[in-house]
Amino acid sequence: MRVAGLASGMDIDMLVNDLMKAERMPLNKLQQDRQWLTWQRDAYREMNTSLSSFRNMFLDMRLSSTFNSKVVTSSQEHAVTATANTGVVDGSFSIEVNQLASQAINVSTTSITNDGESFDANASLESQAGALRGGFEPGTFTVTTYQNGKAIEETFTVDAEDSLNAVLRRISNSDLGVRAFYDQTSDRVFIERTETGNHNEAGFEIEFSGNSFLANTLQLDQSQEQGGQDALFTYNGIELTSKTNSYTLNGLTLNFHGETTGRANIGVQNDVEHAVEKITDFVNKYNEIVLTFNEKLSETRHRDYPPLTDEQREEMSESEIEMWEERAMSGLLRNDSTLRSVLSNMRLSVNAIIDTGNDDINSLATIGITPSKDYRDNGILEIDENKLREALQTDTDSVRRIFSNQDESGGIVDRLENNVRRAVRDLTDLAGSAGSTNETHSMGRRLGNLEDRISAFEQRLIQTESRYYRQFSVMEQAIQRANMQSMFLMQSFGGFIQQ
Repeated sequence: MRVAGLASGMDIDMLVNDLMKAERMPLNKLQQDRQWLTWQRDAYREMNTSLSSFRNMFLDMRLSSTFNSKVVTSSQEHAVTATANTGVVDGSFSIEVNQLASQAINVSTTSITNDGESFDANASLESQAGALRGGFEPGTFTVTTYQNGKAIEETFTVDAEDSLNAVLRRISNSDLGVRAFYDQTSDRVFIERTETGNHNEAGFEIEFSGNSFLANTLQLDQSQEQGGQDALFTYNGIELTSKTNSYTLNGLTLNFHGETTGRANIGVQNDVEHAVEKITDFVNKYNEIVLTFNEKLSETRHRDYPPLTDEQREEMSESEIEMWEERAMSGLLRNDSTLRSVLSNMRLSVNAIIDTGNDDINSLATIGITPSKDYRDNGILEIDENKLREALQTDTDSVRRIFSNQDESGGIVDRLENNVRRAVRDLTDLAGSAGSTNETHSMGRRLGNLEDRISAFEQRLIQTESRYYRQFSVMEQAIQRANMQSMFLMQSFGGFIQQ
């Protein structure tokens, strides 16, 4: 704690503070430069994020499904529906479903317990034997199923301490491809295949052998098996079968839900609206980039509104600070050469003529996508959706090639990606990205240099302030000595006069 001004009567702290205000002016300028550079770095990063978001759309514009996705209709949707990949030729297909595929199932022929007896499927079978209609005898049994004609056999051992649910879980968890469970409401056991279709032309899908557990305890009769049949249908008059209720023919996947009434008609055509939607989204994102960049390039720079210092902030209200900083942050990227180069290259890319093999559809303009006629729009694109739909209906492949061509010249998206990739790299080198250190980009290195200068200047200010206080302290001491001498003289002369 400093105590000063006792001898001189001067407010030393106020004097030093006033002197330090002048000394701090270069520091304030450095801090304002640092704040401006930080704002500018963040503005570059924001532009970089916009470009990266635009770049994420390029993959969709390269996919054949964007332009060649199919709309499939069915005259009997309750019985048969279909999906088509991009390679299916548009047209009409006749389908008649005569039989659905089903999985084999076997159920207890009667309730497994005696009438009126309670039964706990989680208790040991030995303790429940009296309640079981067919009693219980430990032993082994075998279950055989078939997959594509190949027999799969599993043998199970039932002990006295086993519960019914434990035995059924072992059957379900085996490689037999079946589900086994007890239904308490009906008091029956169900065993069913997990796959549809007939996998054993010579007999049953689920075969039993071994001790009396299945037949007597569970009341299962192999001859009562139901289902296990293939789907039967005709495709354009040709009879076909399927193990499942689905069948794929040359990219057309048929899904059966029931038997048809006569023949159902499946229609396949190109999904023009899907392509229009994707292209519109792409153009809208391009326009968003153009508008954002142009706004930043033409934003007014208010040089009379530098970043606020801490002292200035303390003297202003929140609303005043907000209004000031709104102007102070304006024009961060005004007339920036990097952004201008990006915009110029993007405009060249979207106006390019592409070799599609069709001279009538070889640029965005030929499919109804043209720059706005209003010069104030700065090159944003407008879409004539009717003309775009007409082009997609006339030659979808040429439209796709405009955006993404497989040859060396590439399409518009390929050219845009090259430009955007280069711009993202340049902006990252300039301003870095979120989480990057100052040493990895040029603006960061400038910020690091400013930090070092600010830190050094703050140390000098501490030394300067101490020097001022020392000088005033010396002055105070000199005044104190003068005062003491004056008092001594006055006392001396006063004594002489009295004599």
